[in-house]
Amino acid sequence: MRTVIFAASLVVFTASFDVQAQADDAVTPTWTNTKSAADQFPGFAFLGEYVRDNLAIQVVPAEGKYYLSIYKGGLPGDGWDRSKIGHEWIGADAIENRLAGFVKVDRSSELDFTSPPKDALVLFDGTTMEHWKFGKMTDGILQAGAATKRTFKDFKLHFECMTPLKPSLPLSHPGRGNSGVFALGAYEVQVMDTFGLDPSTDAWNETDTKIIKKPATWCGSIYGIRPPSINVCLPPLVWQTFDVEFTTARFDGGKKISDAVMTIHQNGVLVQDQVKLPEGTGGGPQGPRPEVPEGPIYVQKHGNPVQYRNIWIVEK
Repeated sequence: MRTVIFAASLVVFTASFDVQAQADDAVTPTWTNTKSAADQFPGFAFLGEYVRDNLAIQVVPAEGKYYLSIYKGGLPGDGWDRSKIGHEWIGADAIENRLAGFVKVDRSSELDFTSPPKDALVLFDGTTMEHWKFGKMTDGILQAGAATKRTFKDFKLHFECMTPLKPSLPLSHPGRGNSGVFALGAYEVQVMDTFGLDPSTDAWNETDTKIIKKPATWCGSIYGIRPPSINVCLPPLVWQTFDVEFTTARFDGGKKISDAVMTIHQNGVLVQDQVKLPEGTGGGPQGPRPEVPEGPIYVQKHGNPVQYRNIWIVEK
């Protein structure tokens, strides 16, 4: 675990930004890389995870303040004892003192970014778009909004993603990095910045904070069907890993005879375990997407500059 002793000067939020994005019909300050965020947004210095003794804190800049989630035993997926999570809102004038004595950690440095296995089909390695029928590559990174030329049935899929930093938006707002990766174009593995959020309704009531998107639509969820068993979303602007094992629904004469099944590891932690999918995902007015026996891998573009890399698949 890479650690950095916290020693940042007192800061206030600024309105500088390097990328403009549309959200709620207003221009929203958005950062897509750590250099510009560090240069232009002083609050970036506090974003992240902190540990001290048997306590851990996740710090989320939001709407000019900082939202803190406080854990006993360690961080989610890394020592947290599953006891009730504490929560605080802290102003810019108090955040430095609140974090005194804590050590900032970078868990993304521990993730498995190893090469794909020999039997994998590498869909994206940053050098070519040959496996995609539409989409855009920028500086070796796949931008959200692409679909594979090939279709698939049963598989193991690996992908890595990075959500943008959009601190002016409320917590759980879909504008905070909403995207997703669809199995067969029908079943969505949700990608979104829900770092530091607690799925417990009590947590939101206790801090008088409005929940905008329910946990079944948070990062690591099977969209609208099941929330992740634990929120292990890392901060925006760091790479995260997803490993998805998928078995397609079976059909006989056009009639479904067995459900699709999905297992998801996010950042090396099991968040969905052999979940049966009764239908396709989808939250729009048209309802769930139609279920199909095979289809492409679709990387959703949803108005946010979510970035992807190292995508490979092993067919079963």
